[in-house]
Amino acid sequence: MFFIIKLFGWKIDSHAPEGVKKAVVAMGPHTTNWDFIIGRIAFAQYGVKGRFLVKSELFFPPLGWFLRGIGAVPVNRKANNNFTDQAVKYFNENETMYMVFTPEGTRKHNAHWKKGFYHIAIKANVPIYIGYIDYKRKIGGFHSLFEPTGDSRADIRKIKEILCQFEGKFPEQGILKEDILID
Repeated sequence: MFFIIKLFGWKIDSHAPEGVKKAVVAMGPHTTNWDFIIGRIAFAQYGVKGRFLVKSELFFPPLGWFLRGIGAVPVNRKANNNFTDQAVKYFNENETMYMVFTPEGTRKHNAHWKKGFYHIAIKANVPIYIGYIDYKRKIGGFHSLFEPTGDSRADIRKIKEILCQFEGKFPEQGILKEDILID
């Protein structure tokens, strides 16, 4: 699987997560479904089992079996089901857990990030790993570990500052410098 990355000229960042058993992963910029494929290969190379959210409508056999097998967690986005508490429960029930979020919430440009990833990290008392993908340099992986302070506005600005330096497959749909000050 790793040879596929190299075949297309990509490499995985050498900053492997060390000593952290549980974390929320804020991944960006997210501009194409290819981000998921490259991300899954990166997680495999790191030896980390990432979990990610998928709309519950896709969990029908046999697709649902496949999705669960690769780490998907079903989410009913139409119901007010307090997913924050569900995610915290997943963290509490697992010895190791990396739950991946794309805070933009879409593959299109969105300066107004969804803050669920942040609230889950705070409530589960886990750090946030900042993950990135950069199509311009053909590299992706874990950038750094971020400890949330409880000031969501300031913390999300710092995360945006880090992620806006990377270019998605469709740069105009990614995280822009002017997005940093927008909540």
